Order: sequence, then structure tokens, then C-alpha cells
Amino acid sequence: MTTWIVFFLISAYLLGSVSSAVLICRVFGYPDPRTQGSLNPGATNVVRIAGRLAGACVLIFDILKGAIPTYGAYLVGIDEFAIGFIAIAACLGHMYPVFFKFQGGKAVATALGAMLPIGWYLALALICTWIIVYKLSRYSSFAAIVTVSLAPIYTYFYKPQFTFAVLMLSVLIVLKHRSNLVRLLKGTEQEMRRYAGNKDDDK
Repeated sequence: MTTWIVFFLISAYLLGSVSSAVLICRVFGYPDPRTQGSLNPGATNVVRIAGRLAGACVLIFDILKGAIPTYGAYLVGIDEFAIGFIAIAACLGHMYPVFFKFQGGKAVATALGAMLPIGWYLALALICTWIIVYKLSRYSSFAAIVTVSLAPIYTYFYKPQFTFAVLMLSVLIVLKHRSNLVRLLKGTEQEMRRYAGNKDDDK
């Protein structure tokens, strides 16, 4: 089992390191998202610089980056605690991709994908939370922070054995949003819209 854990940890990080935002922008003929908009290679920034279709493609791929390794680990019988670290490895790959000079995004979509094996009800609750908070606030970063902060609570009531794993993911994502939190508190955060000029992204 130790061999499987090591295999999935490495695979999760390497898969997470595939920057779909950079690759899809190349396919669509748009500039490198690390040089435009918020300067961050995530789904939100791709929406800003390339539109919703390209952003949706990035979002789907980033979700799969989290879902594939964690679901694979679940299928071979790896325990919940180790799966938590595999999920973190996928998110770290997205945040610090070895193939793209360690310039990555904030892994909200990848974290969502990593939580999908826990159950569709949890995923639906997280998606609905993000949509509601975003519709009320118009801030993608704030919606992401609220959603990941509530994720461990949802998990505790749905499948408590995964609570610690989800908590680890949530802490990682919130820490990655430090600059967004500062701007939200100062009232200088910008809404998610095309060609916005934030220095940071929330995906």
C-alpha cells in the first residue's frame, strides 16, 4: 500500500502541474495568462482575457486534475488520511507547477475535483455555495474563500471520516488567498470581469 501512496502522490503532483490555463490559451490563440489580466494561470483569469468558453475548458480540466488521482486512490483502497495528502499534492502541483516554472494558480477548482470522490451531494453543496456567495457579493475570490471555509463543515455532516483531509485542503486554499483577503478587507478587490487588473486570481 505504501508503494501505491507514493505513486499517487507523485502522479497527483505531476498531473496538477499541467497548467491547463496556459495550454488552452495557446490553443485558442490568446496570450499566456501569466502575462495578462491578473497574471495568474487560473480559470477566472482565463475568463477575463479569453472569454467564457476558454475559461470553462480550464475549469473542467482543473477539476479533473484533482478528481482523477484522488478517485484512483480511493478505488485501490488507500485510507482517507493518505487520500487527503494526495489531494494536497494535486493542489500543490496546480499552485507550483514543475512544468511551468512553479507559476500556478490557487487551486480552487482542483480542490473541488479532489472532493468529488467523497460524494456528489458534497460537490453540489460546494458549487451552490460558491454561486450564491458570488451572486450576492460579485467577488469570485470571496466566494471561493467562503466555500472552502465551509467545506470541512459540510463534510463533517456528510462523511465525517474525510473531515480532516478536507480541512487540510481548505487551510491550504485559504492561505493561498491571503492577498485577496487583504484587498477584500481594504475594499480594493475587483469583481470578476473580463480584462480586470487584479494582481491575483482565485483559481
